[in-house]
Amino acid sequence: MKKIIIIKYGELSTKKDNINFFLKTLKNNIANLLSDIPCDITYDFGRMFIDSTEDKIEEIVSRLKKVFGIHEIIIGYKDQNLNIDSIKENILTLVKNQTFNTFKVITKRSNKSYPLDSMEINRTIGGHILKNVANVKVDVHNPELKIELEIRSYEVLYYFNGISGLGGYPVGTLGKALLMLSGGIDSPVAGYLTIKRGVKIEAIYFESPPHTSEFAKDKVIKLSRVLAEYNAQIKLHIINFTHIQETILRNIPHEYLITIMRRMMYRISAIIAHNNKCNILVNGESIGQVASQTLTSMRVINEVVKMPVIRPVACFD
Repeated sequence: MKKIIIIKYGELSTKKDNINFFLKTLKNNIANLLSDIPCDITYDFGRMFIDSTEDKIEEIVSRLKKVFGIHEIIIGYKDQNLNIDSIKENILTLVKNQTFNTFKVITKRSNKSYPLDSMEINRTIGGHILKNVANVKVDVHNPELKIELEIRSYEVLYYFNGISGLGGYPVGTLGKALLMLSGGIDSPVAGYLTIKRGVKIEAIYFESPPHTSEFAKDKVIKLSRVLAEYNAQIKLHIINFTHIQETILRNIPHEYLITIMRRMMYRISAIIAHNNKCNILVNGESIGQVASQTLTSMRVINEVVKMPVIRPVACFD
């Protein structure tokens, strides 16, 4: 048996005519992430497989946990011997390294010419385990160990309980956005949720020295690096806003300061987004959180741009 990594797609499997585009993008994203690790990545419409040396498996799995578009990550095994006796012995070898009291066998049989159907295989494997492993029993509703095997045309896959992936869509499948990034929690969370939907992001930050500190800028840079772990890379646009802010302070009534400054930030963001082929703006505005995020203020501020503005955390507290 050969130890491999198996990736299940989840939400991607709902795609039809363009599923190959999504899967190819996912493969390319993973290949870029693992460019320093020798491995072979293949896929079909049901699964993706990563074949590498056994000493690299844990490192690969650790990196895959930050890849969007993956429903489940599984450390499994493959073998080209489809004989039922060989399958029984392979399963027995693998389960002896597991600790469990209850189990369930789940068979998927894409090879419809195989002489046994899924239920017959389940019963055969289950009986073999009960006969050869002490103090275990079958529990089809809530087993401690799920023993899964897939009978494919030229090979058998074996695996146990998997590791949950991040879900969502592969980054880059749904265009690009410009994230209005600040040092708070809302905007990076909005960026994360946007990346999860397959959107690649760039970010923009407005600094106003000496009114804003170098520490605040460094915090935004650190946040960008964290987001880049899920986005492959992030281009951060840092805009000096001091002259505009001071001009507004001198000429605008106090009660309109935040509204006018936000409108200027939107205008600049829309220009940067257009020049960098971003389709939308994204920010961390949450309805009612501050005065500039009431529905009336958001409408007035939004009116200066024609580009769609997405607010992923708008209804979160």
